[in-house]
Amino acid sequence: MPDERMKLAVQSKGRLSDGGMELLSKSGVRFAYGRDQLHRRAENLPLDLMLVRDDDIPSFVAGGACDFGIVGENVLYEMQARSQRYGDLEVALPLGFARCTLKLAAPKSGDIRSLADLAGRSIATSYPGLTRKYLADRGIEAEIVEMRGSVEVAPRMGIADAICDLVSSGATLEANGLAAFETVLESEAVLVRRATGRSAEIDTVARTLIERMEGVIASAQTKYILLNAPKDRLAEIKDLL
Repeated sequence: MPDERMKLAVQSKGRLSDGGMELLSKSGVRFAYGRDQLHRRAENLPLDLMLVRDDDIPSFVAGGACDFGIVGENVLYEMQARSQRYGDLEVALPLGFARCTLKLAAPKSGDIRSLADLAGRSIATSYPGLTRKYLADRGIEAEIVEMRGSVEVAPRMGIADAICDLVSSGATLEANGLAAFETVLESEAVLVRRATGRSAEIDTVARTLIERMEGVIASAQTKYILLNAPKDRLAEIKDLL
């Protein structure tokens, strides 16, 4: 199809949305803003954005509704741990923003201090797939209590002995008398795709976009130095630099 356009799923709002849109903008992609709040069309690249919930992005990509998606590793790996439907998804490019850590934590006043102490205990989490897999891979048997939110209050309310939750500053854990003792996952935003099933034309557009993104990500780690100097001393200055 000569007019085939790449479809990219991005979170409609939140950290991943802000970071994703900023990365696309710095990559030189310009979008037209219309009445449709769920779809945006690029003006200078055969690319369409689908603005959806973060949790739905793996489904959009796995089901073929979108070719690529920007999603947190924590969401991607949780979906893959829950269902084989997402087994064909792979990371095309780590994006370097929206970093967070999934950690196991328990009450400071309790007797859970290590992974081994979780044997026979209960763990509250919004990431049952990742938690269950992490424990199983290490031979630990524990009860998983799935919660949608406020995971940090579970031990205090007697719902579970420990938790597995996303941690940034650690202030929430501290406020609830919890201490982290094991890292399950270091997560960041990633560009995800199906391993197979795209046309050559879509892959060509994707390579262009990925190359631009790689340039933006690389340049974020550098500094530019501007100076005024005599032309006849440029060689000497280059040697010094």
